[in-house]
Amino acid sequence: MRIKMCSIHVQDPAAAHKFYTETLGFDTLMAMPEYNLYIIKDPGAADNTAGLLLEPSDNPIGATYMNAVHEAGLPAIVFGVPDVQAEYERLVEAGVKFKGEPSEDPSGISAVFDDGCGNYVMLHQD
Repeated sequence: MRIKMCSIHVQDPAAAHKFYTETLGFDTLMAMPEYNLYIIKDPGAADNTAGLLLEPSDNPIGATYMNAVHEAGLPAIVFGVPDVQAEYERLVEAGVKFKGEPSEDPSGISAVFDDGCGNYVMLHQD
């Protein structure tokens, strides 16, 4: 058994796909604009890897959840990176808005940014 796919609710899947691929650097696993369906994967990963569905938040349950998590200031997902500080600097240069500079706690080094699609995302150092 393995993780096949998980999802994150977004306000606009096409805009989220553009941000997650062009700004963050993920690869497209599947894109079907006519169905508002976008799935991304880790850069360079095989096509049978776990995908992240950029789930439309047009369902009231999904929208309520997404909005409540964002309003609480909680990250909806965590991405691992080898160097949080370097990634922070790269993304700030690209115009990404962070809640603050990278910080360290007992779990490691992390930084949280707003994806502009309805979510906060945490970067955590591998």
